[in-house]
Amino acid sequence: MKLGAFSVSLNVKDINASKQFYETLGFSVFAGDIKNNYLIMKNGNALIGLFQGMFEQNILTFNPGWDESATKVGDFEDVRTIQKHLKDNHIKLEKEVEENTSGPASIVLNDPDGNAILIDQHV
Repeated sequence: MKLGAFSVSLNVKDINASKQFYETLGFSVFAGDIKNNYLIMKNGNALIGLFQGMFEQNILTFNPGWDESATKVGDFEDVRTIQKHLKDNHIKLEKEVEENTSGPASIVLNDPDGNAILIDQHV
């Protein structure tokens, strides 16, 4: 299964302090808006999302249809195909997408340890 670009979405207390910390580790701002309390930072192929006050826990994020530069890839599995595969394998979804739709959509599930996984398709 092709899940797309991977990033970790971090729930941060102080986005300015987190931005400075990750810049020290070699990350630079790739996308987002600090005025709206979120940034996407990149270091090579590694992506980290910094989100202040938007959700309660850290989230593993996959973006079907995108590479790590948010460039659309030609061949990818639609989030609805991924959802069907997960449901067929008895994986409980916290958030589902309507099956008879197309385009951008997202699903949410938790791993066995309660870590949230967001599969967020933008194309």
